[in-house]
Amino acid sequence: MENGQENRLVQRAAEGEIEAFRVLFETHQDAVFRLACRLTGAHDLAEDLTQECFLGLIRYPGRFDARRGSLRHYLYGTIRNLVRQRWQASRREIPLDDDAEADLPHVSALEPGVDDGDVSKAVHAAIAALPVLQREALVLFEFEELSLEQIAGISGCDAGTVKSRLHRARVRLRRALAPCRDGMRAAGSPRKP
Repeated sequence: MENGQENRLVQRAAEGEIEAFRVLFETHQDAVFRLACRLTGAHDLAEDLTQECFLGLIRYPGRFDARRGSLRHYLYGTIRNLVRQRWQASRREIPLDDDAEADLPHVSALEPGVDDGDVSKAVHAAIAALPVLQREALVLFEFEELSLEQIAGISGCDAGTVKSRLHRARVRLRRALAPCRDGMRAAGSPRKP
């Protein structure tokens, strides 16, 4: 869907046209929810934030400017801001220094015979333990498949900063998941590239 068409749908939805809202919601809801879920690690909270995101779009349609980017990227930026606001409101500390080494998750070596679900849980736990800015860069790049420039636009920083955050996130994940990887090698699991 092109930006101009999305802009018209946003305006029509803001004027109360249910079908326009339905099209926008069905087009973008899954991606917005996935991002909210990955940033918060909480399914229920992600659902609430997704609803809040779309209600904000309809209440304040003028905030979306199709000349600045796609609606999907605007919604990603909105989810990012809603997640941060929710954390601040709950007095959850949001470290601005995304280079801190503290709070690496403890992942124990996997025992022989583990299934893919155990590995998946370990990876999800390690991603959830990343500092917010690193997690955000990793999720948008690896899972949402956005370019460095697109992530920079959503995050309000330059592409070099995003690249740096992404690099630090990968280093932390490698370090956090090393016991898991070593346990798989010891069990004779094939090494993945």
